[in-house]
Parts: sequence; structure tokens; C-alpha cells
Amino acid sequence: MTANETLNLLSKQWCNIQDLMKLTNLGRNSVLKIRKEIITDLTNQGYKLPCNLIPMCEVVNKLNINVPYLKEMANMELKWNLLNN
Repeated sequence: MTANETLNLLSKQWCNIQDLMKLTNLGRNSVLKIRKEIITDLTNQGYKLPCNLIPMCEVVNKLNINVPYLKEMANMELKWNLLNN
């Protein structure tokens, strides 16, 4: 997945299992464990979540995704594509 595709996925407000699988490149069982950890953390803080969805910002924090780096790489991809066309 390119940096631009990753940023498009991260721009969503809510994350489902398929999105989490794409971001982590893990299987369903591993993703369900990560999802359960995030849900447990949020419910312990008093938050209520919609069914089968978790906030994307929590996913970014849990996976320690470097968004500024992804933006920089997406800009480099765009410049590279413009130069090659």
C-alpha cells in the first residue's frame, strides 16, 4: 500500500476490521486482538463505541503511525509521478 493510500485510509473517522487488516497487514485473528485492546482501553475510560467500529485516531496512536512522514512520502510520490509523466 502506498503512502497516499494509507493516508486516505487514515482520513476516515472510524476504523473497521478490514481497514485495520489493511493498515497492519495482519490476519483477522491478530486484528481482532488489537481491536479488543483498543475497545477495552476506551470503555475503561468511559467511552461508548458504535458496534464494530473504533476511532481512527486511537488506531493511529495504538499502531504508532507516523502521519507527518506519510504525508512527506505522499508528496514525494506525487512529485515523482509528475516528473515521470
